[in-house]
Amino acid sequence: MRRLISSLALAAALAAGLAVWAAPARAADEVTVLLDWFVNPDHGPLIVAQRKGFFAARGIDVTFIEPADPNDPPKLVAAGKAEIAVTYQPQLHMQADAGLPLVRFATLVATPLTTVLAIEGGPVKTLADLKGRKVGYSVGGFEQAVLGVMLKSAGLTTDDVELVNVNFALSPSILAGKVAAVVGAYRNFELNQLAIEGHKGLAFYPEEHGVPAYDELILVANARFRESDMLTRFAAALEEGTQWIVNRPEESFKVFAAYKDGLDDELNRRAWADTVSRFALRPAALDRGRYARMAAFLKAEGVVETTPPVDSYAIAPE
Repeated sequence: MRRLISSLALAAALAAGLAVWAAPARAADEVTVLLDWFVNPDHGPLIVAQRKGFFAARGIDVTFIEPADPNDPPKLVAAGKAEIAVTYQPQLHMQADAGLPLVRFATLVATPLTTVLAIEGGPVKTLADLKGRKVGYSVGGFEQAVLGVMLKSAGLTTDDVELVNVNFALSPSILAGKVAAVVGAYRNFELNQLAIEGHKGLAFYPEEHGVPAYDELILVANARFRESDMLTRFAAALEEGTQWIVNRPEESFKVFAAYKDGLDDELNRRAWADTVSRFALRPAALDRGRYARMAAFLKAEGVVETTPPVDSYAIAPE
């Protein structure tokens, strides 16, 4: 009897082993992520998570694509041309207002980065000094709304300044004297660009002048992935990448810089140091109040016409 039981157990074990051997391994989810711009330190957790294998360990094969036009990624994801895009919280509200099928599922940079920027020692010492002067901008809509509210705190309106579209040449336009200040300059990049050129920047922060705090960079997916566990796994890998950066800021920059040629330069090293503390430590977490406040702000400033329920375009995957 003992020999019979042993034989049956052995047969069962062999059968189970053969079944496992014969079953095909689950194919990794191939996920295309459209970045908002060329690869830079703002994308640190994404790059580190890929290069350290955190995505692969969760069954995700990630490909990053740098866009020709930073306005395109969310539109392409909404059209089903890619799975995920890096975008900005204020833009997400505009996209929701336009009815695009997008859902925010993670945060990359959890603080505002944009500023109104001038050069220290120049004619602009306070926001009130912008009266009668030229102010450069890159993207209309949100940036102009931000400037308008900030000027209001100094008793001015946008009618008191001359707006100049400098495209994305923010630092060069200040250095060349084409404008007295710019709106939309990032505190982790343009401030460092000016410093490298031998100038100290003077930054005015929107959240200190009447603009609600917001998440600068977020990740959105096509709404058809709303219930997909792929988003949960993606956000978990992103969190692991962020933790690795926070624990090893200098070593993690080397991992980031090795992604492609040209990243290991003075500007990126400085920007990395200024960005590490701004990465979202809990990428999947969603502050619904923060989103509701920004939506109300954008509506009050005429940037959006509607404020859909936050849960209709933002989730916290578990």
